[in-house]
Amino acid sequence: MKYVLMFVETEKFAKELAGMTDGERQASYEQVAEWFARHSDKITHHGHLQPAHTATTMLLDGGEAVLTDGPFVEGKEVVSGYAEVEVADLDEALAIARTWPACPLIEIRPLT
Repeated sequence: MKYVLMFVETEKFAKELAGMTDGERQASYEQVAEWFARHSDKITHHGHLQPAHTATTMLLDGGEAVLTDGPFVEGKEVVSGYAEVEVADLDEALAIARTWPACPLIEIRPLT
């Protein structure tokens, strides 16, 4: 089965990351790189998204497309990246997600 793990930054996590020294931030990034390396046999694709303010949102309204800069919904939580994993079942996807060393919220969805 394939799942997408969506890594969600909370406002609190973003503040903590911004408050880190360069060395602390580098150590955090190294933990993330190690996590990807440890699970590389299950990860089929991954990416880091640009900040939410770089988004363009398209709202389809009665056949007309309305474009806006930035995210459609302002929120305190922002998807910052994702990883597609190929695993035996949801339990295995959850086990991988439990070891994620960075942002505190992960949304896990099956791919069809």
